[in-house]
Formats: sequence, structure tokens, C-alpha cells
Amino acid sequence: MAEPATQALKIEESLVKEGMLTAEKMQQAKTESDKAKQPLIGFLIKQKYITEEQLVKANSSITGVPYVNLTNAKVDPKILTLLPIDIAERYMAVPLGEMQSRLVVAMLDADNVQAVDFLSNRIGRPLKVYVASEAGIRHVMQQYQSNINTDLSSAMDGEEKSRSAQEKAGKKSGKKDSASEIKTIVADSPISKALTAILEYAAHNRASDIHIEPIEKEVKIRCRIDGILREIMRLPKTIEPALISRIKIMSNLKIDEHRIPQDGSFSVLVDGKSIDLRIAIAPIVWGEQVVIRLLDKSGTTLKLEDMGYAGRSLRMIRKGLGRPNGMVLTSGPTGSGKSTTMYALIQEIMGDGINIVTLEDPVEYKMEGINQIQVNTEVGLTFSTGLRSILRQDPDVVMVGEIRDKETAQLAVEAALTGHLVFATLHTNSAAGILPRLLEMGIEPFLIASTVHTVIGQRLVRKIDESMKVKYASSPAETGAIQATVGKLLPKAPDKVPAVSEDLGYKTLPLASQTAYTLYKGQDTPDTPGGFKGRLGLYEVFEITDTIQKLILRKATSAEIAAVAEVEGMVNMRQDGYLKALDGRTTIEEINRVAAIDNA
Repeated sequence: MAEPATQALKIEESLVKEGMLTAEKMQQAKTESDKAKQPLIGFLIKQKYITEEQLVKANSSITGVPYVNLTNAKVDPKILTLLPIDIAERYMAVPLGEMQSRLVVAMLDADNVQAVDFLSNRIGRPLKVYVASEAGIRHVMQQYQSNINTDLSSAMDGEEKSRSAQEKAGKKSGKKDSASEIKTIVADSPISKALTAILEYAAHNRASDIHIEPIEKEVKIRCRIDGILREIMRLPKTIEPALISRIKIMSNLKIDEHRIPQDGSFSVLVDGKSIDLRIAIAPIVWGEQVVIRLLDKSGTTLKLEDMGYAGRSLRMIRKGLGRPNGMVLTSGPTGSGKSTTMYALIQEIMGDGINIVTLEDPVEYKMEGINQIQVNTEVGLTFSTGLRSILRQDPDVVMVGEIRDKETAQLAVEAALTGHLVFATLHTNSAAGILPRLLEMGIEPFLIASTVHTVIGQRLVRKIDESMKVKYASSPAETGAIQATVGKLLPKAPDKVPAVSEDLGYKTLPLASQTAYTLYKGQDTPDTPGGFKGRLGLYEVFEITDTIQKLILRKATSAEIAAVAEVEGMVNMRQDGYLKALDGRTTIEEINRVAAIDNA
């Protein structure tokens, strides 16, 4: 194999020879890459001098392996069945068709002789090998038809055969294998394929969680999609021990421990995307329940506007981000998008001129340009001990994943007092509830009043699928609810519409006195249950003004603080939801489900 420098030189020559770059362009790129201190080949791709396809084609002319462009290829499903998806992903190889009694296979690393020999033996036929780009191969991989019921039926058939064979063997030997329930399960076992099918189904359907719940005679599998749990299947009770053991093996947990809860994690690759999985196992009456949290970073936007912030709320947040110190606090229940908001705030201010350090459990989104620390209680790295360490690392901005106790809260307040901008989350029902919660943790009122300057409360609601959205006129009950909830925010006269709309962050708003409003709903399909697809946030944001500081000092309730915040202009979560419903982004029913009336 050629040395890296020699190989790079050959690729440069090939790019010029094949006419993909002129000699002058190549020299210009060399000069620019030297100044940027970057390898030339990577620089050519990054700066779009060449495409990935052109690079693979140039490399193929050097190695002598023929090149094929698969970015628009369509492969016969019958051909795809010749190579299982797990092997295709492992070797980055896909079958394409027949040629002269050989099966044509495209590979990313086509000169890997051992991989080619393995695939030939696995398929049982001689191969004709082509080289293709990673993007092209993944395009073909997406054409694999992953049917979860078929995959699981096949897996369970295999498991039943395996179990039957073990029982027969046990009868012949006259003794029972006591280790059968916690046997080692290899990667290509039927149970492993069943677990893979469940994970792929969840990933393809944008699920945030998978619940594996043993009941008396079956195992129930549910997925949380767009915040709603849905049962997707039931499995035989006999499959439970092996399935739970496989998850424990993947998570590096104790497979023979069934009495206490266990937590773990592992990652999987689905359609070329790495998805982190957080595992929580707990003993219940009928066995062990498993909850798997899927953290797919690729499908999440970190722009405040795309997340649902608008108008006054967005201005309040950006005003808070412009301050050099103090605290920006976010509240909401588990799964309400607090961490995503924190990352979006960081992305707004990050740059080479500031040092941002985070303390998280877990690190959900790995971001270049910030220093992220993973909490590890097993070795004593808690939020409080980690925060103490962070303050010795000369940070400008500190993010604390969650304030859970008095010590962490005290350290976060001290960091804000000593010139740092601190982002943190708490579990409360509303934005106003954050301030009494800090009082409960033992933080002095004058410290809260002098450090906290921006407070955010949030929930997530399902979005109407834009491709199947239909209009309808509101019913009398809906009209009454709209007027009661947001009537005071809507314009009273036609000439006030533009100014009010701009202030609230929406293009158009109806008049407060209408007898009916235009609302929207989606169409219920298998891909869009209830007519929804995806989620967006409901928010309430306020800043700590002199009036609210006085309320904090006299230890006012969250209701009193919320009332004053609304008088000063805060749009609460329920109001924000109704405005989003009038804007055609969600439904009144969805807002009523998520945002309680006592928030109004």
C-alpha cells in the first residue's frame, strides 16, 4: 500500500489528469491549504474545489478498481436481500446486480481483499467489485425495506428453534442448563436481530424513547413518538430473558443482577447516523422493565426561531445573552426540551473570544468549540464537584445541565456573582416557579434577586404536518376559548394588526372580536398519527425587573410573580400555544393537552 504522502500526491495528479481541476486551480488550492495548515485533500473537499464523488473517482483511477456513482441509483429489492443490512453497514458494501455470472458489489474500501473474500463466501458467489462514495452507498442502504414485523417473526422463529434444541439437549443429558437464561448472545443471534429491528423502527419513526414492559404472559413494546406513547407490538414471554440480557450486554451491565435498578448506555448506527442510547432497567412485578432513550443529534435544530421562539420572548432571551454575567434559567418537566434550549443559547454566543464550559449528565450534543464535561457519580464527579473544578478553568460562560441540590445551586449563584454568565435548568412547572424553587434550596432571596436576570419556562407540543394541513372555522367553544385566553393580546381594530403582529412575532393575527377564527388540523395517517409530525416549543420568558426583585425579597409565591410578569408583558405558555394555533402550527386540542389552564 502506498504511503499517505505518496497516495495524496497521486490523487492530486489524477484530479488534474482527469480534468476535475486545472493545474492553476490545484496550485491555488495548495497555497491556500498551506496557509490554513490543513491537508490538501481535505481542504479541496471542504472548500468545494471538488466533490466527494470526484475524489473517489480520482482514487479509483490510481487503484485500478472501477468506479460507480450511486447517488441516484435504484437497486432491485430482490438483489438487496442477497446481503443483509447489518453486514452491508459493517463493510460499507451493497449489492447492485448481475454481470457475467458474478454479483456486482460496490464498496467504500474496494481494495480490502479480506473483506471481499468474506462477502464472496457469505453470499456464496464470485463478485465483481466496484468502488463508490460513502454517500452513494448510504443512498442504496436506505432502500433496504426494514419491516419490523417480518424481522421479528424471523428472529423469534430462530429463537424458538434454538430454545427447542436446548431443551432436547437437556432432556438427553438428563440435567437442566442453569445458565440458559443468561447465555452469551452473539451479535448475529436471533435476539440480536430482534433488538436491532426494534431500534431501527424507533429511529425511523423519530421515537424519543422505547419502553420494554413485561406483563404476565407477554412483553409489551411501546415507543414515545412526538411525546405520545404508542404500543407497537407484543412479544412472547419466552423471549424476555434473552432480550433483556442482550440489552444488558450491549450496555455493559450485570446480566445476572435482577434485584436492583441499573443504568447504562451504548450507540447504534442507523442509516449512517450514530444514535446514542441511554438505558434504564428496573425490576417490576412481572420481570424487568427497560426504558431506552434515543438521542439522535442529526434531527435537532439549534436555532431559537426554528424552535418556536418569537417576538418579545426572543428579544428577552437575546437581551439576557448580551449581559456579561448573571444567570439564565430554564424550567420544565423531563423531556420538555430544556437541554436543547441550553445548546441553542450557547450556539448564539459561542466564538473564539470566549471560553464556554459545560457540565452535563449526559452530554447529549457534542459541539465543537466548547468544553463539555460528563458527570460521573461513580468516581465522585457530581454537578457540585464538577462545578467547583470548572470555576478554576477561567470560563466566561458556564452551563450546568441541572441544578438538583443546594450545593450546586449555591455554586452556580457564586459563579454568576463573580463575573460569569451561567446557564442552568431546573424541574418546575412554570418560569415563575424557578424563583421559589431556589428559595426552597436555601438560596438567600437577595442573591437570587441580584444574579438571576432571565427566566424561561417551556413545554413541547406536536406540530401539524405541513404537507397535509387543512383549514377549518373554529367552533363557538373554540372561539370562546381563544378570546378568553389571548383576546387581550389580539388587535382590537384592523389598523393595529401589523404593529401587534410584529410585537408578538407573527406575520398576521386575527381581530379579537371575530365570531370565528381560521384554525388548522392535519390528516391522520400511519406516518402522521393524529395529523402531527415533529414538535415545537411553547415558551414563557420574563426578565427580573425591579418590581419582581422586590417580590423575591419578600419571598412571594410563583403565582404572584407570574401575575406581575404578565402585567409587564410576558406571554405565558398557554397564550403562546394559542397564538401558534392561530398561526397554523399546532391545534387548540394539543395546547389544552399540554398547557394547563392554571398557566393562563
